[in-house]
Amino acid sequence: MIVFIGPTLRRDEISAACDAVCLPPAAQGDVYRATLERPRTLGIVDGYFSGAPSVWHKEILWALSQGIHVFGSASMGALRAAELHSFGMRGVGRIFEAFRDGVLEDDDEVAVVHGPAETGFIPVSEPMVNIRASLIRAERDGILTGTARHRIEAFAKSLFFPQRSWATILGNAVARGVTAAEVARLGEWLPAGRVDQKREDALEMLAEMKAAAAEPGRHAAGFTFEWTSHWDAFVARTTQQSKAAEPSLASLHRGIIDELRLEGEEPYRRVRERARLRLLADREANRLGLQASPEAKRASLGKMRAELGLFTRAQLEAWLQRNHLDPAALEQLIEEDVRAQAAIGPANSLPDPQLLDELRLAGAYERLAERAQQKRGLLAALPPGTPEGALSPPDAASLRLWFFEERLRRSLPDDMSAYMENLGFSEAGQFDDAIRDEWIYIRLTNE
Repeated sequence: MIVFIGPTLRRDEISAACDAVCLPPAAQGDVYRATLERPRTLGIVDGYFSGAPSVWHKEILWALSQGIHVFGSASMGALRAAELHSFGMRGVGRIFEAFRDGVLEDDDEVAVVHGPAETGFIPVSEPMVNIRASLIRAERDGILTGTARHRIEAFAKSLFFPQRSWATILGNAVARGVTAAEVARLGEWLPAGRVDQKREDALEMLAEMKAAAAEPGRHAAGFTFEWTSHWDAFVARTTQQSKAAEPSLASLHRGIIDELRLEGEEPYRRVRERARLRLLADREANRLGLQASPEAKRASLGKMRAELGLFTRAQLEAWLQRNHLDPAALEQLIEEDVRAQAAIGPANSLPDPQLLDELRLAGAYERLAERAQQKRGLLAALPPGTPEGALSPPDAASLRLWFFEERLRRSLPDDMSAYMENLGFSEAGQFDDAIRDEWIYIRLTNE
């Protein structure tokens, strides 16, 4: 669970309600970065209206399309949920309902001025939604008449939102036609009677998020995410450094990366390039709207477990713990891998010029070119009818056994078709011809 929170709730109130990672009020890009942590549920309470670009609707749609349950309540979250509830964002509370139903329309209804993070985002103004809720309760409790309530409410609404406070409201109520007696009663009633509607809605949202996090399965988006040039630009300028991890885990992650860097430039480059390829493939998979079938996910998980030696359930669970993953995060990791592989396409779909250019950049082209030219020359110089005798290769099955056991020093793969496909051979005959020529070349050169 990840929650964007500021002045609406204190951190201790959140800790008492649920186990969630608390992030500062959401600005543009923060929801996108949070999705990189693969949370099961993501909640927006507070967000920036000014001073920083507001959270973008499309990054919320992106989170929904990634199978994340996204909630909104109380403040910026209520606004975005009212705008996106038809796409699957789950709004919670009376404030959300008022915006959804058109009872409220202005952003300033929930806006407040608050202190910096060091102060716990302490609010220094009163949101209009809380003023409205408090005045309604005061009228119901007999503190105000209906006329007085409307006059005070109208005056509060006329104020610029940073100027809204109960001291300002009470100090100007008589001038707005409210009796001094009513103002006095309201002042005495407020400390205990004041309604914090934003807080109540936010706590209700946390309870629903907690319930959703315990449910099996992920959110199923009822729409297709449209990958556009604007989204490309947004992703390109949005830093990939996530702020959503637990502080202790984020520190460990930085330490892990430092350990990799200290192993030297080449190990770091290899991991960086593979990670870059995965990132680009994942973006392409999302742009194309590729989905991972249950069969493909099972096959990918089976392959991963075989490669890592995770043959028992206990071994898999221990690996998850050591790698700071839970089953839901593993499921998403496997799904991303399947979709990325689908976006890259089969090995034989990669154009040869790209492979050759990569060999040039890696410094391996000259070595392989020299060997290929020598092999071609020797095979072409064989007399007609050759190979005979010592150069007569065995049958295809024996050639394969020789290739794997003597050349590669490994056992035959369990899935020969998959192995050949991963090497880019479009059919078995091509693979058998290649190892046949290799067998003859080895015997001609005594390599």
